[in-house]
Amino acid sequence: MNFIVSSTTLLRHIQSISGVLATSNTLPILDNFLFEILEGELTVTASDLETTMRTNLDVEAKESGKIAIPAKLLIDVLKNLPDQPCTFSVDMSNYAIEIAYDNGKSKMVGYAGEEYPKTPAIQNTNTLKISGEIISSAINKTLFATGNDDLRPVMSGVFCQFTPDEITFVATDAHKLVRYTRTDSQATGSSSFILPKKPLNLLKGNLRGDEEVLVEYDESNVVFTLNDIVLICRLIDGKYPNYEAVIPKENPNVLTIDRIQFLASIKRVSIFANKTTHQIKLKLAGSELALFAEDLDFNNESNERLTCNYDGDDMEIGFNSRFLMEMLNNMDTPEVKLEMSDPSRAGLLMPGTNENEHEDILMLVMPVMLNR
Repeated sequence: MNFIVSSTTLLRHIQSISGVLATSNTLPILDNFLFEILEGELTVTASDLETTMRTNLDVEAKESGKIAIPAKLLIDVLKNLPDQPCTFSVDMSNYAIEIAYDNGKSKMVGYAGEEYPKTPAIQNTNTLKISGEIISSAINKTLFATGNDDLRPVMSGVFCQFTPDEITFVATDAHKLVRYTRTDSQATGSSSFILPKKPLNLLKGNLRGDEEVLVEYDESNVVFTLNDIVLICRLIDGKYPNYEAVIPKENPNVLTIDRIQFLASIKRVSIFANKTTHQIKLKLAGSELALFAEDLDFNNESNERLTCNYDGDDMEIGFNSRFLMEMLNNMDTPEVKLEMSDPSRAGLLMPGTNENEHEDILMLVMPVMLNR
Protein backbone atom coordinates (compact mmCIF):
# COMPACT_ATOMS: atom_id res chain seq x y z
CA MET A 1 0.00 0.00 0.00
CA ASN A 2 1.54 3.30 -1.14
CA PHE A 3 0.31 6.90 -1.11
CA ILE A 4 1.64 10.46 -1.45
CA VAL A 5 0.45 13.36 0.71
CA SER A 6 1.58 16.87 1.67
CA SER A 7 3.41 16.86 5.03
CA THR A 8 1.72 20.02 6.37
CA THR A 9 -1.77 18.98 5.21
CA LEU A 10 -1.43 15.59 6.89
CA LEU A 11 0.02 17.16 10.07
CA ARG A 12 -2.85 19.67 10.28
CA HIS A 13 -5.43 16.89 9.97
CA ILE A 14 -3.87 14.48 12.46
CA GLN A 15 -3.24 17.25 15.02
CA SER A 16 -6.94 18.17 14.88
CA ILE A 17 -7.84 14.67 16.15
CA SER A 18 -4.75 13.83 18.24
CA GLY A 19 -6.36 15.20 21.42
CA VAL A 20 -8.38 11.97 21.65
CA LEU A 21 -5.25 9.91 22.27
CA ALA A 22 -4.92 8.95 25.93
CA THR A 23 -1.58 9.14 27.75
CA SER A 24 -1.89 5.54 28.94
CA ASN A 25 -3.94 3.01 27.00
CA THR A 26 -5.06 -0.47 28.00
CA LEU A 27 -4.79 -1.47 24.31
CA PRO A 28 -1.38 -0.66 22.74
CA ILE A 29 -3.00 -0.22 19.32
CA LEU A 30 -4.80 2.90 20.63
CA ASP A 31 -1.40 4.67 20.64
CA ASN A 32 -1.76 4.59 16.83
CA PHE A 33 -3.70 6.40 14.13
CA LEU A 34 -5.74 4.16 11.85
CA PHE A 35 -5.05 5.06 8.20
CA GLU A 36 -7.66 3.83 5.70
CA ILE A 37 -7.45 4.54 1.97
CA LEU A 38 -10.39 4.10 -0.35
CA GLU A 39 -10.55 5.52 -3.88
CA GLY A 40 -7.90 8.19 -3.33
CA GLU A 41 -9.33 9.39 -0.02
CA LEU A 42 -7.47 8.91 3.26
CA THR A 43 -9.48 8.58 6.48
CA VAL A 44 -7.45 8.95 9.69
CA THR A 45 -9.01 7.73 12.96
CA ALA A 46 -7.96 8.22 16.60
CA SER A 47 -9.76 6.66 19.57
CA ASP A 48 -9.63 6.03 23.33
CA LEU A 49 -12.64 3.63 23.15
CA GLU A 50 -14.93 6.26 24.77
CA THR A 51 -14.36 8.96 22.13
CA THR A 52 -13.41 8.49 18.48
CA MET A 53 -12.44 11.18 15.97
CA ARG A 54 -11.77 10.84 12.28
CA THR A 55 -10.80 13.20 9.49
CA ASN A 56 -10.67 12.86 5.69
CA LEU A 57 -8.23 14.22 3.12
CA ASP A 58 -7.36 13.54 -0.52
CA VAL A 59 -4.11 11.71 -1.30
CA GLU A 60 -2.41 10.23 -4.37
CA ALA A 61 -3.04 6.49 -4.13
CA LYS A 62 -3.67 3.71 -6.63
CA GLU A 63 -4.74 1.05 -4.14
CA SER A 64 -6.88 0.72 -1.04
CA GLY A 65 -5.96 -0.65 2.38
CA LYS A 66 -5.58 0.13 6.05
CA ILE A 67 -2.76 0.26 8.59
CA ALA A 68 -2.32 1.52 12.17
CA ILE A 69 0.63 3.97 12.39
CA PRO A 70 2.34 5.03 15.69
CA ALA A 71 0.82 8.44 16.46
CA LYS A 72 3.58 10.17 18.44
CA LEU A 73 6.33 9.12 16.04
CA LEU A 74 4.34 10.29 13.03
CA ILE A 75 3.49 13.68 14.56
CA ASP A 76 7.12 14.25 15.60
CA VAL A 77 8.39 13.41 12.10
CA LEU A 78 5.88 15.66 10.32
CA LYS A 79 6.41 18.56 12.77
CA ASN A 80 10.06 18.69 11.78
CA LEU A 81 9.52 18.60 8.03
CA PRO A 82 9.01 21.67 5.84
CA ASP A 83 6.01 21.56 3.52
CA GLN A 84 6.72 18.89 0.92
CA PRO A 85 5.20 15.72 -0.56
CA CYS A 86 5.78 12.60 1.56
CA THR A 87 5.60 9.10 0.11
CA PHE A 88 4.28 6.42 2.47
CA SER A 89 5.18 2.85 1.55
CA VAL A 90 3.58 0.10 3.63
CA ASP A 91 4.61 -3.55 3.56
CA MET A 92 1.40 -5.35 4.53
CA SER A 93 3.25 -8.60 5.28
CA ASN A 94 5.05 -7.21 8.35
CA TYR A 95 3.35 -3.76 8.72
CA ALA A 96 6.64 -1.92 8.13
CA ILE A 97 6.06 1.74 7.20
CA GLU A 98 8.56 3.87 5.29
CA ILE A 99 8.09 7.62 4.91
CA ALA A 100 10.25 9.11 2.13
CA TYR A 101 10.82 12.87 1.84
CA ASP A 102 13.32 15.25 0.17
CA ASN A 103 16.32 14.65 2.43
CA GLY A 104 15.82 11.03 3.40
CA LYS A 105 13.39 8.56 4.88
CA SER A 106 12.09 7.27 8.21
CA LYS A 107 10.96 3.76 9.09
CA MET A 108 8.59 2.47 11.76
CA VAL A 109 6.41 -0.53 12.43
CA GLY A 110 2.64 -0.36 12.79
CA TYR A 111 -0.23 -2.76 13.45
CA ALA A 112 -2.75 -4.52 11.25
CA GLY A 113 -5.61 -2.12 10.53
CA GLU A 114 -8.13 -4.90 11.19
CA GLU A 115 -7.06 -4.99 14.86
CA TYR A 116 -8.14 -1.38 15.43
CA PRO A 117 -11.36 -1.13 17.52
CA LYS A 118 -14.51 -0.65 15.45
CA THR A 119 -16.37 2.65 15.69
CA PRO A 120 -19.76 2.17 17.41
CA ALA A 121 -22.74 2.18 15.07
CA ILE A 122 -25.62 4.52 15.90
CA GLN A 123 -29.12 3.01 15.89
CA ASN A 124 -32.46 4.82 15.44
CA THR A 125 -30.80 8.22 15.31
CA ASN A 126 -32.26 11.61 16.05
CA THR A 127 -30.70 14.40 14.02
CA LEU A 128 -30.31 18.12 14.53
CA LYS A 129 -28.32 20.88 12.84
CA ILE A 130 -26.81 23.56 15.09
CA SER A 131 -24.53 26.45 14.15
CA GLY A 132 -20.93 26.17 15.33
CA GLU A 133 -21.27 29.56 17.05
CA ILE A 134 -24.09 28.27 19.29
CA ILE A 135 -22.20 25.10 20.25
CA SER A 136 -18.99 27.04 20.89
CA SER A 137 -20.81 29.57 23.12
CA ALA A 138 -22.62 26.80 24.99
CA ILE A 139 -19.38 24.91 25.70
CA ASN A 140 -17.53 28.07 26.79
CA LYS A 141 -20.34 29.15 29.11
CA THR A 142 -21.00 25.76 30.78
CA LEU A 143 -17.89 23.59 30.81
CA PHE A 144 -16.22 25.33 33.77
CA ALA A 145 -19.19 24.49 36.02
CA THR A 146 -19.00 20.70 35.54
CA GLY A 147 -18.00 18.53 38.51
CA ASN A 148 -15.05 16.19 39.03
CA ASP A 149 -16.65 13.75 41.48
CA ASP A 150 -16.21 10.15 40.30
CA LEU A 151 -19.08 9.10 42.58
CA ARG A 152 -21.46 11.37 40.65
CA PRO A 153 -20.48 10.86 37.00
CA VAL A 154 -23.64 12.56 35.65
CA MET A 155 -22.37 15.86 37.06
CA SER A 156 -19.02 15.52 35.26
CA GLY A 157 -20.70 16.27 31.93
CA VAL A 158 -22.95 18.84 30.28
CA PHE A 159 -26.68 18.10 30.16
CA CYS A 160 -28.19 18.86 26.73
CA GLN A 161 -31.95 19.37 26.36
CA PHE A 162 -33.52 19.74 22.93
CA THR A 163 -37.15 20.82 22.44
CA PRO A 164 -39.18 22.23 19.50
CA ASP A 165 -38.88 25.70 21.14
CA GLU A 166 -35.25 25.88 22.29
CA ILE A 167 -32.06 24.06 23.15
CA THR A 168 -30.60 24.18 26.66
CA PHE A 169 -27.18 23.25 28.06
CA VAL A 170 -26.73 22.78 31.82
CA ALA A 171 -23.67 22.11 33.99
CA THR A 172 -23.37 21.84 37.77
CA ASP A 173 -21.04 20.51 40.47
CA ALA A 174 -23.63 20.99 43.28
CA HIS A 175 -21.94 24.25 44.36
CA LYS A 176 -22.52 26.25 41.19
CA LEU A 177 -24.79 25.80 38.19
CA VAL A 178 -24.99 27.28 34.70
CA ARG A 179 -28.01 27.11 32.38
CA TYR A 180 -27.47 28.32 28.80
CA THR A 181 -30.53 28.49 26.52
CA ARG A 182 -30.86 29.39 22.84
CA THR A 183 -34.19 29.98 21.11
CA ASP A 184 -32.70 30.41 17.61
CA SER A 185 -32.08 26.66 17.31
CA GLN A 186 -34.74 24.00 17.83
CA ALA A 187 -35.26 20.27 17.51
CA THR A 188 -38.17 18.45 15.90
CA GLY A 189 -38.94 16.56 19.14
CA SER A 190 -37.94 16.59 22.79
CA SER A 191 -34.86 14.67 23.94
CA SER A 192 -31.93 14.98 26.34
CA PHE A 193 -28.53 13.42 27.04
CA ILE A 194 -25.34 14.04 29.05
CA LEU A 195 -22.11 14.78 27.16
CA PRO A 196 -18.71 14.01 28.75
CA LYS A 197 -16.14 16.75 29.25
CA LYS A 198 -13.34 15.42 27.03
CA PRO A 199 -15.25 15.32 23.72
CA LEU A 200 -16.67 18.79 24.43
CA ASN A 201 -13.13 20.17 24.77
CA LEU A 202 -12.13 18.42 21.54
CA LEU A 203 -15.20 19.78 19.78
CA LYS A 204 -14.46 23.30 21.02
CA GLY A 205 -10.91 23.09 19.65
CA ASN A 206 -12.16 22.25 16.15
CA LEU A 207 -15.00 24.77 15.85
CA ARG A 208 -14.46 27.85 13.71
CA GLY A 209 -17.88 29.29 14.57
CA ASP A 210 -19.21 29.86 11.04
CA GLU A 211 -19.97 26.22 10.21
CA GLU A 212 -23.11 24.15 10.60
CA VAL A 213 -22.73 21.10 12.82
CA LEU A 214 -24.77 17.96 12.23
CA VAL A 215 -25.65 16.24 15.53
CA GLU A 216 -26.86 12.62 15.42
CA TYR A 217 -27.61 10.69 18.60
CA ASP A 218 -29.27 7.64 20.08
CA GLU A 219 -29.50 6.39 23.67
CA SER A 220 -25.79 5.50 23.92
CA ASN A 221 -23.75 7.64 21.51
CA VAL A 222 -23.66 11.00 19.78
CA VAL A 223 -21.96 11.96 16.50
CA PHE A 224 -20.87 15.49 15.58
CA THR A 225 -20.00 16.16 11.94
CA LEU A 226 -18.27 19.46 11.17
CA ASN A 227 -15.93 20.70 8.46
CA ASP A 228 -13.83 17.58 7.61
CA ILE A 229 -14.05 16.05 11.09
CA VAL A 230 -16.39 13.47 12.64
CA LEU A 231 -16.46 13.07 16.45
CA ILE A 232 -18.24 10.08 18.01
CA CYS A 233 -18.56 9.75 21.78
CA ARG A 234 -20.29 7.59 24.32
CA LEU A 235 -22.88 9.41 26.41
CA ILE A 236 -22.79 9.43 30.22
CA ASP A 237 -25.35 6.94 31.46
CA GLY A 238 -27.64 8.13 34.25
CA LYS A 239 -30.38 10.57 35.20
CA TYR A 240 -29.42 14.22 35.49
CA PRO A 241 -30.59 15.94 38.72
CA ASN A 242 -33.69 18.12 38.58
CA TYR A 243 -31.75 21.37 38.27
CA GLU A 244 -34.87 23.55 37.93
CA ALA A 245 -35.82 22.67 41.53
CA VAL A 246 -32.74 24.40 42.96
CA ILE A 247 -33.21 27.69 41.09
CA PRO A 248 -34.97 30.13 43.47
CA LYS A 249 -38.05 31.69 41.86
CA GLU A 250 -38.53 34.71 44.14
CA ASN A 251 -35.43 36.93 44.36
CA PRO A 252 -36.48 40.44 45.41
CA ASN A 253 -32.95 41.70 46.24
CA VAL A 254 -31.20 42.71 43.01
CA LEU A 255 -27.65 44.06 42.72
CA THR A 256 -26.58 45.60 39.38
CA ILE A 257 -22.88 46.37 39.04
CA ASP A 258 -20.05 46.85 36.55
CA ARG A 259 -18.70 43.35 35.84
CA ILE A 260 -15.00 44.24 35.44
CA GLN A 261 -15.00 46.45 38.55
CA PHE A 262 -16.76 43.74 40.61
CA LEU A 263 -14.37 41.04 39.37
CA ALA A 264 -11.26 43.13 40.07
CA SER A 265 -12.45 43.93 43.59
CA ILE A 266 -13.17 40.25 44.37
CA LYS A 267 -9.71 39.29 43.07
CA ARG A 268 -8.01 41.77 45.40
CA VAL A 269 -10.10 41.07 48.50
CA SER A 270 -10.02 37.27 48.09
CA ILE A 271 -6.22 37.27 48.44
CA PHE A 272 -6.90 37.61 52.18
CA ALA A 273 -9.68 34.98 52.32
CA ASN A 274 -9.34 31.66 54.12
CA LYS A 275 -7.48 29.26 51.82
CA THR A 276 -9.93 26.43 52.56
CA THR A 277 -13.32 28.15 52.29
CA HIS A 278 -12.30 31.08 49.99
CA GLN A 279 -15.15 32.90 51.71
CA ILE A 280 -15.92 36.49 50.80
CA LYS A 281 -18.71 38.53 52.42
CA LEU A 282 -20.94 40.91 50.48
CA LYS A 283 -22.70 43.59 52.53
CA LEU A 284 -25.42 45.44 50.64
CA ALA A 285 -26.97 48.68 51.84
CA GLY A 286 -28.44 51.45 49.71
CA SER A 287 -26.24 52.12 46.69
CA GLU A 288 -23.09 50.69 48.28
CA LEU A 289 -21.57 47.22 48.15
CA ALA A 290 -18.93 46.35 50.75
CA LEU A 291 -16.70 43.30 50.17
CA PHE A 292 -14.91 41.73 53.09
CA ALA A 293 -12.59 38.74 53.50
CA GLU A 294 -10.54 37.48 56.44
CA ASP A 295 -8.33 34.58 57.42
CA LEU A 296 -8.56 34.22 61.19
CA ASP A 297 -5.66 31.72 61.28
CA PHE A 298 -3.22 34.45 60.19
CA ASN A 299 -5.10 37.61 61.25
CA ASN A 300 -5.34 38.68 57.59
CA GLU A 301 -8.25 40.74 56.33
CA SER A 302 -9.25 43.04 53.50
CA ASN A 303 -12.29 45.14 52.59
CA GLU A 304 -13.39 47.36 49.72
CA ARG A 305 -16.41 49.48 48.90
CA LEU A 306 -18.04 49.86 45.48
CA THR A 307 -20.93 51.98 44.26
CA CYS A 308 -23.72 49.97 42.68
CA ASN A 309 -27.43 49.89 41.93
CA TYR A 310 -29.15 47.86 44.60
CA ASP A 311 -32.87 47.31 44.94
CA GLY A 312 -33.83 45.35 48.05
CA ASP A 313 -33.41 44.95 51.79
CA ASP A 314 -30.04 45.50 53.48
CA MET A 315 -28.30 42.13 53.73
CA GLU A 316 -25.04 40.27 54.26
CA ILE A 317 -24.31 37.14 52.26
CA GLY A 318 -21.22 34.95 51.88
CA PHE A 319 -19.95 33.30 48.69
CA ASN A 320 -16.96 31.25 47.59
CA SER A 321 -14.82 33.88 45.84
CA ARG A 322 -13.38 31.37 43.35
CA PHE A 323 -16.85 30.47 42.08
CA LEU A 324 -17.83 34.14 41.70
CA MET A 325 -14.63 34.89 39.77
CA GLU A 326 -15.13 31.90 37.45
CA MET A 327 -18.65 33.02 36.65
CA LEU A 328 -17.76 36.66 36.08
CA ASN A 329 -14.87 35.61 33.83
CA ASN A 330 -17.31 33.59 31.71
CA MET A 331 -19.65 36.52 31.11
CA ASP A 332 -19.21 39.11 28.37
CA THR A 333 -21.58 41.95 29.28
CA PRO A 334 -20.35 45.25 30.80
CA GLU A 335 -22.82 44.92 33.70
CA VAL A 336 -24.12 41.93 35.66
CA LYS A 337 -27.09 41.36 37.95
CA LEU A 338 -26.93 39.33 41.15
CA GLU A 339 -30.40 38.35 42.35
CA MET A 340 -30.84 37.07 45.92
CA SER A 341 -33.65 36.12 48.29
CA ASP A 342 -31.87 35.64 51.64
CA PRO A 343 -28.36 34.73 52.94
CA SER A 344 -29.15 31.01 53.12
CA ARG A 345 -30.33 30.62 49.53
CA ALA A 346 -28.53 30.58 46.19
CA GLY A 347 -27.69 33.77 44.33
CA LEU A 348 -28.44 34.10 40.61
CA LEU A 349 -25.87 35.84 38.41
CA MET A 350 -27.09 37.09 35.03
CA PRO A 351 -26.03 39.54 32.32
CA GLY A 352 -27.09 43.10 33.13
CA THR A 353 -28.36 43.62 29.59
CA ASN A 354 -29.52 41.02 27.09
CA GLU A 355 -27.33 41.69 24.06
CA ASN A 356 -28.67 38.68 22.15
CA GLU A 357 -32.45 38.27 22.28
CA HIS A 358 -32.12 34.56 21.42
CA GLU A 359 -29.71 33.85 24.29
CA ASP A 360 -30.48 33.33 27.97
CA ILE A 361 -27.72 32.79 30.55
CA LEU A 362 -28.32 32.00 34.20
CA MET A 363 -25.53 31.21 36.67
CA LEU A 364 -26.34 30.03 40.18
CA VAL A 365 -23.92 30.03 43.12
CA MET A 366 -24.60 28.52 46.53
CA PRO A 367 -23.86 30.73 49.57
CA VAL A 368 -21.40 29.85 52.32
CA MET A 369 -22.27 30.33 55.97
CA LEU A 370 -20.76 33.52 57.36
CA ASN A 371 -18.37 33.46 60.28
CA ARG A 372 -20.04 35.42 63.05
